[in-house]
Amino acid sequence: MTNFSALYDSCVLYPAPLRDLLMYLALTDLFRAKWTDQIHEEWIRNVAINRPDLAREALERTRDKMNQHVRDCLVVGYDSLISGLTLPDPDDRHVLAAAIRSNSSVIVTYNLKDFPDNSIGQYGIEAQHPDEFILHLIDLSPETVCAAVSAHRTGLKNPPKTVEEYLKTMKKQNLHKTVSKLSDFSELMLSDED
Repeated sequence: MTNFSALYDSCVLYPAPLRDLLMYLALTDLFRAKWTDQIHEEWIRNVAINRPDLAREALERTRDKMNQHVRDCLVVGYDSLISGLTLPDPDDRHVLAAAIRSNSSVIVTYNLKDFPDNSIGQYGIEAQHPDEFILHLIDLSPETVCAAVSAHRTGLKNPPKTVEEYLKTMKKQNLHKTVSKLSDFSELMLSDED
């Protein structure tokens, strides 16, 4: 296992395809994935608003499974740090506080402008778009990432997806560079069923 932690912001947990991929990657032990109950509440609340067809109980089951399957993922004890932090949007301070408390070196977020280097760099933390984050993981261990991607893809049953369909879905998550890189390893993402 490598010795860095990455805190997932709620915006990368909101879209199910990306959330699921990030969970499979969290199980690889290439890094330690972190989040908080408050981050969970943000993505669950927003999904519930935008997808009234999904029962809140189902989203909470997803949250509970995430917490059960990813070792030491929940960050606690960060509240006292919030008031001393400065960010463009004060509502994001809890994310930075959790990253500091968990000794995370990365905040994985789509909202890079909300975590400028001059505000978070002093804590040894960098904000990374999920595309950049996954590219770094591929550089660490392409085989491990491809195995996680393959497990994610073959676990999709409703509907199942070919490698090409899967990569198209990931492209819709703004993972363009990741998809391009994974295309080079498409044979590693095939299963016995393909």
